[in-house]
Amino acid sequence: MDISAIALQGLQPADAQLNQAASNIASLGVGSPAGANLDTANFSAAALSLISAQTQSSVNLATLKVADEIQKSLIDVTA
Repeated sequence: MDISAIALQGLQPADAQLNQAASNIASLGVGSPAGANLDTANFSAAALSLISAQTQSSVNLATLKVADEIQKSLIDVTA
């Protein structure tokens, strides 16, 4: 399998996790009166999920960059 395809497949769940975490964070304050204490545990879990999604995205984007560099080097070698 192509390295780029693997990285692109990794970006899809990272994007889904990012969207879910953002949705969870946005819904934490819904229905609460202004100034009410938010559930710290839920916020912490959502923030951790958001950071995890960001890390997964960064790793997969770095993999895409390396795959591109490998392809460029291969073209240079064969040219």
